[in-house]
Amino acid sequence: MNRLEYMEQRVREHPEDTFARYALGMEYAGAGRLEDASRVYGELRRDAPGYLPTYYQLGKALEQLGRAGEARDAYTQGIGVARAAGNQKTANELTEALENTGP
Repeated sequence: MNRLEYMEQRVREHPEDTFARYALGMEYAGAGRLEDASRVYGELRRDAPGYLPTYYQLGKALEQLGRAGEARDAYTQGIGVARAAGNQKTANELTEALENTGP
């Protein structure tokens, strides 16, 4: 069983495991399965909106899919969540990503 298969199994067995879901998205992205990655990240954003790493990875996956408008929305939403949580470092990283998002 490879890492991707392991993470898929882990998420099936423990769908409440936020980190496992995030890691599955990372595995999909690393395998070039960006639609799957963006789906996982989008579901994670919906189900665990306070999990800040999701917003950056979702934005990057959407950018790579040529969906810059949706990427900007993900970054913008993440900036708001980060600021509300008092996490200026993440807000700054998301702001930088937003500013560097293409057309």
